[in-house]
Amino acid sequence: MARRALKFISLAAATSGFYLYSSKYLDPNDFGAVRVGRAIATTAVITYDYLTSLRSVPYESQEYAYLKSQVHLRSAERLRELCCANRGTFIKVGQHLGALDYLLPEEYTHTLKVLHSQAPQSSMQEIEQVIREDLGKEIKELFVSFEDTPLGAASLAQVHKAVLQDGRTVAVKVQHPKVQAQSSKDILLMEILLLAVKQIFPDFEFMWLVEEAKKNLPLELDFLNEGRNAEKVAHMLKGFDFLKVPRIYWELSTRRVLFMEFVEGGQVNDRAYMERNSIDVNEISRNLGKLYSEMIFVNGFVHCDPHPGNVLVRKCPASGKAHIILLDHGLYQVLTETFRLNYCRLWQSLIKADMKGVQKYSRRLGAGDLYPLFACMLTARSWDSVNRGIGQSPVTASEDVEIRTNAAAYLPKITQLLNNVPRQMLLLLKTNDLLRGIESALHTRASASSFLNMSRCCIRAVSTYQKSKSDSLYRKAQISLLEGLSLWQINMYELFLWLKGSRLGNWVIALLSRMHHSLY
Repeated sequence: MARRALKFISLAAATSGFYLYSSKYLDPNDFGAVRVGRAIATTAVITYDYLTSLRSVPYESQEYAYLKSQVHLRSAERLRELCCANRGTFIKVGQHLGALDYLLPEEYTHTLKVLHSQAPQSSMQEIEQVIREDLGKEIKELFVSFEDTPLGAASLAQVHKAVLQDGRTVAVKVQHPKVQAQSSKDILLMEILLLAVKQIFPDFEFMWLVEEAKKNLPLELDFLNEGRNAEKVAHMLKGFDFLKVPRIYWELSTRRVLFMEFVEGGQVNDRAYMERNSIDVNEISRNLGKLYSEMIFVNGFVHCDPHPGNVLVRKCPASGKAHIILLDHGLYQVLTETFRLNYCRLWQSLIKADMKGVQKYSRRLGAGDLYPLFACMLTARSWDSVNRGIGQSPVTASEDVEIRTNAAAYLPKITQLLNNVPRQMLLLLKTNDLLRGIESALHTRASASSFLNMSRCCIRAVSTYQKSKSDSLYRKAQISLLEGLSLWQINMYELFLWLKGSRLGNWVIALLSRMHHSLY
């Protein structure tokens, strides 16, 4: 009897398993054993490749460099395939790595960048399920229309265009249904695998990546927190008339579903879109620099995911002005006052080519004896350019290649540095690289105006701090006077640069040159 019962249970389990596996609602990738097995296998294959492919090749030979590049490429492709298969947290971490353009070998960053545009989509059944669970209503009860095809899909959620019953057009951000349950397990798995790899390669220092994911993922998975961030940054930067932050509709939003004002635009790195719509590329680049300089140096509240899908541009129909639309406010970095001021002073030193200041404030930020490497990582410039002054010469193609090559050569030191600097620095480095990628796409990289905007914000931030620490009215007035004088000098220099680049300026320079020659 017991044997017959056991046979019946086994047959029922096998039949149920076959049904579930063949069901269109069940994805084998969601099984923990499948996800864990795939991650372990990928890590093992990558580790074995590095251990064996370079074993008998002379270090620093041309053959070694070539083979190492090939191993990097193969490993990056395997890592990308793992991220696409396991999705969710894996894609989020892969996107973070892909954004570190000047900190990781190019083979990794170039290969992993595609994760920004290859995030998986949830089915309409899954979207309906999340909306039903969180709002207690069906889609047809909430909306006049709801577009099945998402406007965009990211690692944690996707966005749909819809029209509410009252006629408002909205963007509805819906979290992928399985991300919440899988994220903590995925992070633990990554932590174990990274610790195992470190036992084999002692120089491998990527635990900072797991620590950041542990801290930031719970915040990103709470869409109410994202809504609060959006309102905070909109209020904080209300003085910038070129900035548009979509309004949040709180009466409908939950932790997994966020209702926002629908705003259209082209991606910030799309030069063709800007040309078609008569949007000045240099103005957009300049305003984006102003925006982030204000967030980083003055307010210490920084939107840390400015990849092109999260930053749109449009020409306002009413005013004709170009707007920057800032989306996806789930990931912000809050900077402490001490960190922010040291960072301000470091950038002032970098812009002035003050090497003593560069060394002093880099050390304060945890760089230690690796301060030259730290300066190069922050600016994405060579040490020679840093010594000459990063505002004095534009970035050349050869220098760009040199920086990317050094990222591979100095990887152990870079990872050591990333472990030593304050955690606040990690997202800033990612943000810097994403902004540089936008500037490169727009061909506006390292323009003098970006350094001038940074200088203004640094001066204002340091002056505000100094005045807050002084009880003397005379001292406060003195600080204000010095601040005004420094800002005036920057304005005069900016005017000089404008004249130098304008027709009027060229005409005046030519006239003065002819007068000079006629006198002598």
